[in-house]
Amino acid sequence: MYKMKRLCVYCGSSSGARSDYKLAARQLAQTLVNRNIDLVYGGASVGIMGKIADTVLEEGGNVIGVIPRDLFVKEVAHTGLTELREVASMHERKLLMAELSDGFIALPGGFGTFEEILEIITWSQLGMHQKPCGLLNVHSYYDKLIDFLDHAVSEHFIKKIHRSIVLVEESPEILLEKFEAYKAPEAMKWIDRNSA
Repeated sequence: MYKMKRLCVYCGSSSGARSDYKLAARQLAQTLVNRNIDLVYGGASVGIMGKIADTVLEEGGNVIGVIPRDLFVKEVAHTGLTELREVASMHERKLLMAELSDGFIALPGGFGTFEEILEIITWSQLGMHQKPCGLLNVHSYYDKLIDFLDHAVSEHFIKKIHRSIVLVEESPEILLEKFEAYKAPEAMKWIDRNSA
């Protein structure tokens, strides 16, 4: 069984159009605290980011925020965290979050959330880590992305074994159970030199 001490959650600095998104952030936070898993996230006090951090803290858990200096004011840095780490760039932020974490979940979010979860999935595909990666598919938010990943498999741009890296669930509890049972695929990324 894969044991997690810290979980990285990527999510929006906005709240989104539905109350379901904040509710899911709250449920995920409670699930983390119940399992004695610390939260690693982007360090903001607003939107879905603020909701998950506040809930973990309210429930008695630990939260590590990581935020670049130039976003400290823009993203309204959360000053009440267990630990807030300030870094020089987005690249440093993503690397530190990855180093601190034993797994990665994307809640609903925008471009930044998409980019972060897809990059960390790519790192897994390349064999740079063997940690679980998942989408918490709240109110079918990620359905079209999931369909697109399956389309990329059918078009031979993603291998089935690499598609299996992306775990998807609507329930935080079930997703974390999948994380605990996760075993990274042994096949490594390779380049098809016959393709254009």
